[in-house]
Amino acid sequence: MKKLLLVSLLSLSFVLFTACSSKRVFEPEDVKDDWEKYGSIEETIVDVTSDVAMLENRKVISKDSDIDVLIDEDYRLIASSDGWIISSTIDGKLRLKQIDATDIVEEFELKKTVASASVDDDTLAVLFADNEMALYSITTKELLLKEQGGNTLAVDSRIVAPYFLDAVVVFPTLDGKVVIISRSKNKKLRASIVSSEDNFNNIIYFDIIDRKIVAATANQILSMSKKEVREKYEIRNVTYNGLSIFLTTKQGEIVSLTPELQLNAKLKFPFAHFLGLIARNDKVYALEKEGYLIVAPSDLSSYEIYEVDVDEGFVFVGKDKFYINDEFISVE
Repeated sequence: MKKLLLVSLLSLSFVLFTACSSKRVFEPEDVKDDWEKYGSIEETIVDVTSDVAMLENRKVISKDSDIDVLIDEDYRLIASSDGWIISSTIDGKLRLKQIDATDIVEEFELKKTVASASVDDDTLAVLFADNEMALYSITTKELLLKEQGGNTLAVDSRIVAPYFLDAVVVFPTLDGKVVIISRSKNKKLRASIVSSEDNFNNIIYFDIIDRKIVAATANQILSMSKKEVREKYEIRNVTYNGLSIFLTTKQGEIVSLTPELQLNAKLKFPFAHFLGLIARNDKVYALEKEGYLIVAPSDLSSYEIYEVDVDEGFVFVGKDKFYINDEFISVE
């Protein structure tokens, strides 16, 4: 099996970034003020996923709280799902720890690297680093389904976990597809392509919005119900506020879309490199690499720019905070 190269390109909720002096950078002419809402956490962030992060002391934080679970040595954080914290080793030892009863542990010997995983009731869904999909019984450890995905050599590190939806499991794959599996029949029902790039084409965002599947890679976004709609954007971040989908792009744009991917509005900030995006309380907050926070109403009709402290390190985006290393920038 070829080794999968996990490359962190952007931040959804997280990246390790470095400055690049040879490139043009965002230099706003009108900065309103210094942003004053800061805080600190007990340790530096050393690992991140789309929904949780691990601190140097191996504790876990979620998007809105600390979790009293320790990740064991030699294990890396995979996900938080259905009351479990999921971690695994590089050789496929997967461990589930209950958040509310950390002495309850389930273990699997899966024999190969896990890219992501999630849990619903007695079912464990696993996406492996070779793009294979599998379902297991947590109680019996029985393999319920195995489905091989397409080949891929390099992916964005923002890998999305399988999603349980009523009678199906939706696998956002590493080769830019959304695969729907029947839970009762343990068989593939449908596969839809989000985008078709050769590499760095995994799904980096997934949600169910207005009964539509919405999924994005770094190159394209899909909205799917009875029909499929796709729009091309070079995407850095994606979020949803209950009404509109918001993107930031490599071109320095903040874009608002309907769930059908129709354009609502757009703002452009030349050379901006966005690290994270929060849509909350009728406002949109975009964190920019050079140390700026752009704040706009949700209709993107105007904006204000504030200076913030941004150090090099992992970025994890919570519900109302941007976490960087051992500090956070709050939008509340």
